[in-house]
Amino acid sequence: PPVASWKLWHHPISALPSSPSGVLRPLLPSKLATAAAQQLDELLDDLGHMQNKLVAVGGGAVESSEPKPSLDNMLGSLTRDLQELGITATPAGICAACCKPIAAKALTALGKTWHPEHFTCARCGDELGSRPFFERDRQAYCEEDYHQAFSPRCAYCASPIREVSSPCPTQCCPPPATSPCLLLQKVLTALDQTWHPEHFFCTHCGKMFGDDGFHERNGKPYCRQDFLAIFAPKCQGCERPVTDNYLSALQGVWHAECFVCTECLSSFDGGSFFELDGQPYCELHFHQRQGNICHGCGHPVTGRCITAAERKYHPEHFICAYCLGQLQKGTFHEHGNKMYCQACHAKLFL
Repeated sequence: PPVASWKLWHHPISALPSSPSGVLRPLLPSKLATAAAQQLDELLDDLGHMQNKLVAVGGGAVESSEPKPSLDNMLGSLTRDLQELGITATPAGICAACCKPIAAKALTALGKTWHPEHFTCARCGDELGSRPFFERDRQAYCEEDYHQAFSPRCAYCASPIREVSSPCPTQCCPPPATSPCLLLQKVLTALDQTWHPEHFFCTHCGKMFGDDGFHERNGKPYCRQDFLAIFAPKCQGCERPVTDNYLSALQGVWHAECFVCTECLSSFDGGSFFELDGQPYCELHFHQRQGNICHGCGHPVTGRCITAAERKYHPEHFICAYCLGQLQKGTFHEHGNKMYCQACHAKLFL
């Protein structure tokens, strides 16, 4: 069952080898029969180990010209000799691996009996002996091979998320409540993958994720700050990331509060603006930058224009500075940056 936000999995740890379920049972209570049964146990155990070593060595040994008696024949001869002494040997069971009787120590696991040397890891073949083992599909595995084959893997380090023995935090184990229980290490599931919690951090800055959670890009997690700094569009005005309430203009995006006249920083009433060198301007400062301001009224000249003394005028503002009569081009005089008609200029300055 899940605990908090982590997944909690239980895997049964199989029992260790039990005591022999069957040994030689002497029928005669004499000391000689008891000693003979004990010697037979030890001899059969030694012969079993010897046979395994011979099988492992295989063809490495030098064969002699004389035929060697098989282990079965040797055991048969010993059994007949013991029977002549009135001792009957009862096998402890049939080994699930080699299908032969178990005359010495027997190991019980997975609901079957085994020669101890035949109870091995299904993956690497190492003897499990008295070591704890893991069971999967009625097969036994050593700890390392079980994790390599079946445990979920961390998407960051690719190593298995191993099982550890720790006190059981639930009521699944019998009392006492601190009984060891195989628990899967804390595993975090995100982006359709599994992670060690300590390996799930921002791809860019390496910090663990806080209350803001994380953002995903191309299958990688990022903190909010780095995600916006790397992938979010930038405001043309302040160059900070734009997340919401933005305007699109001049081939870019803008915060609403950043889309103002570059010169006076005033917002654009009515939504109209003028563009110059990729920057927005209000009408006044656009024409000012263009040199289209009337020298008479100080407002932009948008229609007919009169240029005189390198200055521009609205036609109605091109007047004599003294009599205010409208001037005609070619019939005025300039004095002190002001324009005068011929009569006023002669009256005042001649």
